[in-house]
Amino acid sequence: MPADEQGVAGSADRYALIPRTLCFVLNGADILLLRGAPTKRIWPGRYNGIGGHVERGEDVHSAARREILEECGLQAERLQLCGTVNVDTGEGRGILLFVFVAHAAARDTCASAEGTLHWVPQQQAAQYELVEDLPVILPRALAVAAGAAPFAAHYSYDAQRKLCIRFAD
Repeated sequence: MPADEQGVAGSADRYALIPRTLCFVLNGADILLLRGAPTKRIWPGRYNGIGGHVERGEDVHSAARREILEECGLQAERLQLCGTVNVDTGEGRGILLFVFVAHAAARDTCASAEGTLHWVPQQQAAQYELVEDLPVILPRALAVAAGAAPFAAHYSYDAQRKLCIRFAD
C-alpha cells in the first residue's frame, strides 16, 4: 500500500520513530558487552549490548545480525526477538528499539571503533558500569530467552531528565 493510502503523508504532527536494535550475545554463561569508546558521543565508558540503526530496506532481524557481525565479528545463532521499547525522546522523533538475545558458538571477537568487547559472566553483569537502562532491561531479555513471553516497554524522561521505564505487563 503506498504511503498516501497508509495515512503517513502530511503527518508532521504525528510521532516518528527511528528503528534500532539492541542485542545481547551469549556464549555459555557469559554475555558479550561493549564498553563504549571514550570518544563516543553517547555512553562513553559505559557497558552496553551490541546494536545500532536499522538501515533502509532492512528487516530488524537482518539488522541485528549485521550489527553483531560489524561490531564484534561474530555470527549470531538462535537470534530471538525478546522485546520492544518505545523511547520517547520528548521531541518529534523517538526510537523504537528491538531487543534481541543471540548465541555465539565462538568467543573470538574483532576490534571495533565502537569500543572494547568483554565477555562477562551473566551473574556479574550488574557490577559493571552499565548504560542506565541495562540493569532493568537485561534480566527481562534473558528471561524471555529462557521461555517467558516477549516484553513491551516505554521509556520517557521526567523534568529532571531522569529515565522512566514502564512495562506493558
